[in-house]
Amino acid sequence: MSIVITGNPGVGKHTISKEVAKNLELDILDINKIAKDEGLFEKNQDTNDIDTRKLGKIFSEKNLEKNVIVGHLAPYILDLQQVKIMIVLRRNPYDLITVYKDRGYTDKKSIENTGSEVLGIITHDAKSKFQNKVFQVNSSGKSIEDVVKKVMSIISSNKGNEEVDWLDLVTKNNDLKKFFVD
Repeated sequence: MSIVITGNPGVGKHTISKEVAKNLELDILDINKIAKDEGLFEKNQDTNDIDTRKLGKIFSEKNLEKNVIVGHLAPYILDLQQVKIMIVLRRNPYDLITVYKDRGYTDKKSIENTGSEVLGIITHDAKSKFQNKVFQVNSSGKSIEDVVKKVMSIISSNKGNEEVDWLDLVTKNNDLKKFFVD
């Protein structure tokens, strides 16, 4: 069973995974890198589509012991018995707008990703499949060290979930249109 770090693009998955893997002396399995190496990316306008069934099959044949698995597709390709603990990193969608702009995302791709974060789609899907193995960590406004410390604490204790609700924040700010297309 593996430690999994997932969440929407821009929440800090790779940065945190590197530090966690270093602290625990584990290897990193990057889901996107494996998908790319296996030729599973299909260009679709401004996004890359991946056949999650094929990717899931590839992961079902891998030895996942002593690894930190990182990637936003984790909830969709891994099975319950492959996961020891799953950390879903969350980040304020207002911060993500800047991250996506800096990465050169199109407006459409930015809205899709921030909307997903507002609604907590990855969290919902992870909890539906992995139940009590899933913990949320809010990475907004925290140093890398603080997020790593929080993640390490959760890994060692199986406690410390942070309930994150961006929909409430966005609704209070009357900004639904900012994150969702009419």
